[in-house]
Amino acid sequence: MNVLGIETSCDETGVAVYDTAGGLRAHALYSQVALHAEYGGVVPELASRDHVRKLLPLIRQTLADAGLSVDDLDGVAYTAGPGLVGALLVGAGVARALAWALEVPAIGVHHMEGHLLAPLLEDDPAGRPEPPFVALLVSGGHTQLVHVEAIGRYRLLGETLDDAAGEAFDKTAKMMGLPYPGGPQLAALAEQGRPGTYRFARPMTDRPGLDFSFSGLKTQVLLAWQQSDQSDATRADIARGFEDAVVDTLAIKCARALEATGCDTLVVAGGVGANKRLRAKLQAMAEARRGRVGFPRPAFCTDNGAMIAFAGALRLQAGQHDDASVRVTPRWDMAALAPVAGTAGPGA
Repeated sequence: MNVLGIETSCDETGVAVYDTAGGLRAHALYSQVALHAEYGGVVPELASRDHVRKLLPLIRQTLADAGLSVDDLDGVAYTAGPGLVGALLVGAGVARALAWALEVPAIGVHHMEGHLLAPLLEDDPAGRPEPPFVALLVSGGHTQLVHVEAIGRYRLLGETLDDAAGEAFDKTAKMMGLPYPGGPQLAALAEQGRPGTYRFARPMTDRPGLDFSFSGLKTQVLLAWQQSDQSDATRADIARGFEDAVVDTLAIKCARALEATGCDTLVVAGGVGANKRLRAKLQAMAEARRGRVGFPRPAFCTDNGAMIAFAGALRLQAGQHDDASVRVTPRWDMAALAPVAGTAGPGA
């Protein structure tokens, strides 16, 4: 079963083809970073218009890379939410029209379920983490801990009460004068910083619970920056102190979540999941607990079509599909999703 995946939830146009018998056939991604850089953030109307320009050429390119034609497709999956409503509608409209023309089933995929399942996108099924496990979804828009009892059965354990971790990275970088997008710039700068020169609080780790809060940490960094000499070396030291605080906080909460659920497997997904220091910290934590941690390939940490094609393939293969209406859900609770029979990935 060849499933086309379309991702247009924000400012990246992602397309992929997933074969349930042979794995990922091809994927392509177009980023709008340069388009939005002069505004210092994503402009929703511009994002929607750029998806309109880029999506069809990207579909043609991906099918060519996969050695397929549209007639070889057996299903279409698209991001139906959460995300920017205009951007979501572009992908949903194209997906539904294509599925209708080809007379194949289509399904709207939850964006965060796509991220959650991205670490399962392994060429070797034996390398895939299997439920039950704890998932840390950590990106620019979300920071959540989820107990994955089975694919499609999710229980929220904790989430951020204010800024997501990735959002805190971006805002902190902007405060210190780093260019857009700031999160990756700050992480790169932190590599040059001296550990321990600046030590910031590990928010909400001194109390029980699995929720997060990063707004206070952001304020601490702002005050430290304003009171410093604002040299390049100091900027790097503060970036290191901030990154260490975020990484430690995430690791502490992950350990608590594993303990609370009795799971020994942690899955990490989302853009911040590409952070090298976070990966190293969580890997060391998992080894100390004699457990396991799974990460997506770095290319699949950010928004991409492969995760949507894979998540859609799971549901289409289980017989699920949507009607012909073009519907999106900009705000969508993942706990409301229907369960999927079985927990193994397609082709397993």
